[in-house]
Amino acid sequence: MEDGGRPLPDPAGRGEDVSVPLVLPHDVLKSLLGAWALAACSAAETDAVEHHLGDCGACADEARRLREAVGLLHQPETLDLDPALRTRVLDACLDRRPPRIPVPEWAAPYDAETARLDALLQDFGDAEWHAPVRLRWFEDDAQTTRRTTVAGVIAHLLAVDGVIATALGLDDPLGHAPGAAGPSVRTEAYWRSTPFPQTRAVHAPWREQTHALVRTVSFTGGSARGLTVPYGGFELPLHDAMLDRAFGCWVHAEDIADAVDYPYRPPAPRHLNKMIDLAVRLLPGALAARRRSGLSSPPRTIRHL
Repeated sequence: MEDGGRPLPDPAGRGEDVSVPLVLPHDVLKSLLGAWALAACSAAETDAVEHHLGDCGACADEARRLREAVGLLHQPETLDLDPALRTRVLDACLDRRPPRIPVPEWAAPYDAETARLDALLQDFGDAEWHAPVRLRWFEDDAQTTRRTTVAGVIAHLLAVDGVIATALGLDDPLGHAPGAAGPSVRTEAYWRSTPFPQTRAVHAPWREQTHALVRTVSFTGGSARGLTVPYGGFELPLHDAMLDRAFGCWVHAEDIADAVDYPYRPPAPRHLNKMIDLAVRLLPGALAARRRSGLSSPPRTIRHL
């Protein structure tokens, strides 16, 4: 009614569209409950379903259950596991569970880093194993790069860790002793001697070799600490070589994690401290070698006031 008491004009008289309620049979309305719960019905269907729910108790109960189920499918928080959970659990196990045969303190970083990398590799499919990775290192003053895959990186670790295996009297993954070959020479030799491209099949021998190295130095009770490990142009005591390989494992594990877009944490602080200590101890010798080969200027004398 208008304020003057007269009835409002009929909208149909002005030619306006008047919506007509959608009339549907019960079985059709019941079949629409799922779509209604997902808010996938048209406006007319929604009106028809909601009008029906006021009259049909059975459908109203079903609609309520469906809406609750839809609510579970749209949780604001992700149901995926934290990608770093595996690493945290592994770190906790390594910290709290003492091994039956104690691992020498100087071999613990290698044991931990190879275990972390092994855990990362466990769930890899073929696509991840063939993900591209670019290795980078320095030769003299020039940076050298080599494009490979995740499987190729593991093959590299297998070949270079073989210098320690050979020093301990274990099998050389190359199948022969290539003299005093350095890491890059050993890697190239291994890549040439195996089918190309590398596949996930390299995981098992790498894993077995890491276990054999840790097991061997543990059984010796530290008596093998004084062994020397040849690295081509230089040698390292066994305990330093194990630290060097722990560092290499960590660096290349990060290369792999970056290639597959997976988070990867640094080593445990006590292990990282040992790696840094090794680098500091090796630095003077490395600088002296560069000076002898003419790649670095002589040391400067600093005058004190």
